[in-house]
Amino acid sequence: MANVLDLRRRIRSVKNTRQITKAMKMVSAAKLRRAQERALQSRPFAQMLTNVLQSVVSRSELYDPETGLPLHPLLRETMPEKTVLIIVVTGDRGLAGAFNSNVLKAPLRFLEYLKDKNIDFIAIGRKGRDFARRRFPVAPPEGQGRAGPIQIVGEYVNILAKVDFDEVEEIAEKIIKSYCQEEIDSVYLIFNEFKSVISQRVIVQRILPVQEIGRREVAQVEELPAESRERMGEAAKSAGVSLQAPDTTEIDREAVKFATAPVDYIYEQPPGELLTDILPRYVANQIYSSLLESVAAEHAARMTAMDSATNNANDVIDSLTLTLNRVRQAAITKEIIEIVSGAAAL
Repeated sequence: MANVLDLRRRIRSVKNTRQITKAMKMVSAAKLRRAQERALQSRPFAQMLTNVLQSVVSRSELYDPETGLPLHPLLRETMPEKTVLIIVVTGDRGLAGAFNSNVLKAPLRFLEYLKDKNIDFIAIGRKGRDFARRRFPVAPPEGQGRAGPIQIVGEYVNILAKVDFDEVEEIAEKIIKSYCQEEIDSVYLIFNEFKSVISQRVIVQRILPVQEIGRREVAQVEELPAESRERMGEAAKSAGVSLQAPDTTEIDREAVKFATAPVDYIYEQPPGELLTDILPRYVANQIYSSLLESVAAEHAARMTAMDSATNNANDVIDSLTLTLNRVRQAAITKEIIEIVSGAAAL
């Protein structure tokens, strides 16, 4: 059994760890609030972009009247699909509980659905990059064929600390270029959808080809277990974070009014040209929104993990303190017995 000095050292060490985990929990709670605000602030732009695009679509020809094929390549659908691009959004850091592992389980399950197809893999986030490198080869330079049925074609790390639309648009442009050149037949985005602390799910969303403006095409969904949601709720309450999704009813109502009036417009450019310019931005905005939601979900997961670590540290301290008291009491009892025994011998 450890002596009193060793137990005191361990208690002091656990207390130091508890201070760190408690501080990390509060930092994650503050970052979560800011991440929620950023995601909320991006919604009016996304809604208005969708409305403008729907307005343009309603006033322009989308399909060739002779062939029946889409006039814009992003509306083209290839059947059967031969090459599929998967974009996986994870975090750059750990200490977030099961956040990254839950996201990374989704592509493994989805790959079973896509068997017999060529898979291109793009990892956004260090954890996703490390996951992909351990399992799949990196694509060779252009024009040298494929590295295998599944290959890594892109890696992006350190962009989640401060999500910038310009960087996301560059990623989207590369994806759209590959799609327009028929190098890939469809694009799926895997990320953690965040509505509130207790309302999250890992989804697989198809973003290309564009089927219906303003509607998410969800191919696969993985809900968080009830136990995880309950633990997240307890951590949020202790950190002062609201459990409810922000009320955006008024913002959404005003955004929906824009560009939806049943009137005709006089365009400076032809509607088809406007569609060509706006549709790629619509795809980029879908990726941008997914990154913002993923960042908020990661902070929520880290806040919960640090809350659990703090509670576990409290339990360890209580257990060690009880053991320390027992050891100290045993030492005192032993000394008393020795004193009494010595006095009796005299």
